Amino acid sequence: MTVFNTTFVLSRHYLAECFDQSLPYGKNAKPNYLFPGLLLIAGAGLLFFTEQPSVIGFILIALMILELIHMRFRRAWWLTRQMWGRSAGNVVELTIDESGIQTQSANTLTTLPWSIIDRIIETDLGLILVANSGGQQYLSKSLLSSDLVSEIMARNQN
Repeated sequence: MTVFNTTFVLSRHYLAECFDQSLPYGKNAKPNYLFPGLLLIAGAGLLFFTEQPSVIGFILIALMILELIHMRFRRAWWLTRQMWGRSAGNVVELTIDESGIQTQSANTLTTLPWSIIDRIIETDLGLILVANSGGQQYLSKSLLSSDLVSEIMARNQN
């Protein structure tokens, strides 16, 4: 494999693509409504079946509403958190070679050796590299040539 180097900016567009392409393959692909349901039951139970001050019941119901809002707007919330982070807007240098995949920005250096990549998921717009530990890293196909994508996918077959 030849050494491949490129740079890209961690822009809102790139991060949105990362979220949209990774979400169906992540642990939280579908929202879990159990926690808000339990908050509602506990809050309503405290309001209707106890003689305690109703403040705690209302707080639990408010937390349930906040959790539902979080679930509804999770993409926007995730993007906002990423854009507030130190890495947002930074130039990232991507290097792919025989040893693995390395990304370096002003604040971080991430190395993902081929030996710890468990599987590679190809999406419409990119590749999701899944490590043995379960962590995921997304690479946009717009950064890579079609030959390089084929080489990376071939490594997944081995």
